[in-house]
Parts: sequence; structure tokens; C-alpha cells
Amino acid sequence: MTGPKLNERPGTRASLKGYQMSASKARVVLNLIRGEDVNTAREILAGTTREAADVIGKVLASAVANAVNNDAMNADELYVSAAYADEGITMKRFTPRARGRAGAILKRACHITVIVSRLDDERLELLRTARSAQASASRTRRVATSRRRADQTASVNKRETAAELAATEAENEVIETDVIETPIVDQVTETTTDETTEEKN
Repeated sequence: MTGPKLNERPGTRASLKGYQMSASKARVVLNLIRGEDVNTAREILAGTTREAADVIGKVLASAVANAVNNDAMNADELYVSAAYADEGITMKRFTPRARGRAGAILKRACHITVIVSRLDDERLELLRTARSAQASASRTRRVATSRRRADQTASVNKRETAAELAATEAENEVIETDVIETPIVDQVTETTTDETTEEKN
């Protein structure tokens, strides 16, 4: 027994008609997001360098908006239940070739359709558990990073404080040396002055 026809599949859909791209190129990207939840599908499309990824991302956003606004669904509970590309019209153009012949140029088009549906309860529970674990892991990483930065800042502050204390101690030693040496010079000068006065007398 065959499955339901493409136009009879349940869910909320959005489609783009007559986009100037071959259906085979669009199917390569659609195969990546089929069966994935909406957030994962967005991440996959954001990391895909093909031209079709941008267009399919807009169709996916339209399907999610239709589900939220028309069917009152939660965007975080949706997944891509179906995604396909049908052949559109093919424009035929010709280019001159050797010996008076004409070479055919086929400008293909496709119809892109994305259908989103609500996740079942079991899969939704698994997704929520995975998201909570990811959030806690992310928080743990943030806390560890903050603590590491605080430790680095504290060590830098300690080094700066130690350098300042060493500089201050060096200045104090220089000042104390000057204070100790100055009276000795004065005493020598006074002694010399007294001896000279006695000789004159």
C-alpha cells in the first residue's frame, strides 16, 4: 500500500512556485532537513552554502508562521514532516553552434513545498530533555569561563600589586640610604672645618 499523496499529507504547509532552479538542486538541501525539528533545520540551513538553502529557509519560516498564526501551534514543537521539490516549467533557449546548428539551453524551474507538523509526545519529551541538558551544559561552561577569567584577573592584580610593593620598597631603601649617608658627610665637613680653624689659630 502506497503512502498518502504529496498534496494530501497532514500538517501546515508553505510552497514556492516557479523558482528558477532545477528540482534536483533543491532536493539535495531538502533531504538534509526532512524529519528534523524546526530549530535544528534552521541551524542546518544556516550552515549550508548552497543557494537553495536561503530560499528553503524562507519557505520553512513561512510554514512555521502559518502554523503559529493559522493553526495556533507552538513553534518550538514543530518539525519538518515533509519537504519536496516538483519540476516546474522549463524555458527553452538556443545558442548558435558550429556549422549552422543550434545548441539547446534548458532553463529549469521547480516548486518547493515544506510541511511542518507537531512532534509526538514521546519525541517532544526527548527533545525537551536534550534542550535542558544542553542549557545546563552551556550554563556550566559560562560559569567555568567566568571563574577562569576571575582567576586570571586576580593573578594579574596580584602580580601588579607585588610589583608595586617591590617598587615602593626599592624607593624606601633608596631614601633610607640617602638619609643615612647625609649626616656622615655633614660630620666630615664639620670636622674639617674645625681642624682648619684650629690651624689658623
